[in-house]
Amino acid sequence: MNDDSSIVRLAGILREEADRGRPGDRLPSSRELMRRHGVSPVTVSRAIAQLAAEGRIVTRPGSGAFVAPVRRPVAEAPDPSWQTVALGDRVVDDADVAGLLAQPGEGVIPLTGGYLNPELRPVKALSAAAARAVRRPDAWALPPLNGLADLRRWFAGEAGGAGGAVTQNDVLVVSGGQSALTHAFRALAAPGEPVLVETPTYPGALAAAKAAGLRATAVPMDHDGVRPDLLAEAFAVTGARVFYCQPTLHNPTGATLTRERRDQVLAVARAAGAFVIEDDYARYLGARYLGAPDLTPGAVPPPMVAMDSHGTVVHVLSLSKISSPSLRVAGLIARGPAAHRLRASQVVESFFVARPLQETALEFVTSPAWRRHLGTVRQEIAARQEALLAGLARHAPAVEIHLVPRGGLHVWVRLPPGMDEKSVVEAARLRGVLVSPGRIYYPSEPPGPRLRLTHTAAAGLAELDDGVRRLARALEDC
Repeated sequence: MNDDSSIVRLAGILREEADRGRPGDRLPSSRELMRRHGVSPVTVSRAIAQLAAEGRIVTRPGSGAFVAPVRRPVAEAPDPSWQTVALGDRVVDDADVAGLLAQPGEGVIPLTGGYLNPELRPVKALSAAAARAVRRPDAWALPPLNGLADLRRWFAGEAGGAGGAVTQNDVLVVSGGQSALTHAFRALAAPGEPVLVETPTYPGALAAAKAAGLRATAVPMDHDGVRPDLLAEAFAVTGARVFYCQPTLHNPTGATLTRERRDQVLAVARAAGAFVIEDDYARYLGARYLGAPDLTPGAVPPPMVAMDSHGTVVHVLSLSKISSPSLRVAGLIARGPAAHRLRASQVVESFFVARPLQETALEFVTSPAWRRHLGTVRQEIAARQEALLAGLARHAPAVEIHLVPRGGLHVWVRLPPGMDEKSVVEAARLRGVLVSPGRIYYPSEPPGPRLRLTHTAAAGLAELDDGVRRLARALEDC
């Protein structure tokens, strides 16, 4: 008898016997198989080895062969790799923005982030406003597609000032500042076109521009904000029709554009036939002078939208930074065909902002609690900024402060020359403190190692000082 055919025949017999048996049943011994089927010991051992390889039986030295436990068929693992072809190279990179939104772990001190510490948020006032809002008869009804009239009127007054340069008809209520930027970039420029940005600038704006298919081109700044001469040159060289900026308490540098420069930026944009997206995220975050008459020494000039009568400025005014991350309500102000396009963009994408959220925002900003909250936050910002600067001078004197802003949430610092920014950020993390790497704020290569340090995310002044101490030790580690 051919050995190979004998092995196949015996394996088939044993396979049928194993299929009939129950898990754990003992198969006949090798000697019994040899006697019963007239085969050699080699044939028996090879047939058993084949079934063991198939997982049908298990062998136990000195005991014999047994029917194997039932194995459930393993489902084929999903393979979504085909999607890479369908999706192409339209990658949305959220890494830098998600990093700013990440919550610190237990015992970790945040010197990063873009919102107030929970202890500074007006939680009770917001809860009371929400309770009043949902009791309104139309709280759950369909709102006007461009937003509640009273809320739009309030945003118009805040952005346009007493002169009435902005009307409620110019305002579109959207779901927060980030949504406003996304709408603006998509509406004002076509994929593949350039958009001018300050350098450094807000990473969320860079991510939104990239997601809209735009190419961010850097325009340098100095201590007084963007340089109008270089802005004019950038418009001429690139042919861009959009300039994104934060003229008040710029993120991350803290610079505030002077009245003269605001006039110049508007003139440059009008000459280029371009839009200016004015991100007024920090309007309520001034430690001092913000909101003062324009003639007051050190006062912040009015928003550029209030200085514009040609529809050049598309203005963003958000409530999230000054209140709570989840109060996703902002006013997006525009005039002319651009306003129509922005409204259409929102209707197509999300219809409208949920009415209960709009009603809550309106209740809050028109209540006495709103002004009390602004005063409290401004005092806290002044105290925390002073504590952060004092802590850096005391514990990390080698760190260079870019400038002392008039408020805001952050301080922009330069690390000692030659120090590796990435290593510092990692060393700080290991020391239990989170900081923002400077590289994420640049649309192109950063000019040197920098960090953005947030003073409003820590639980209090004591934790803030502890965070600076940990950062100082991390600098020593590097």
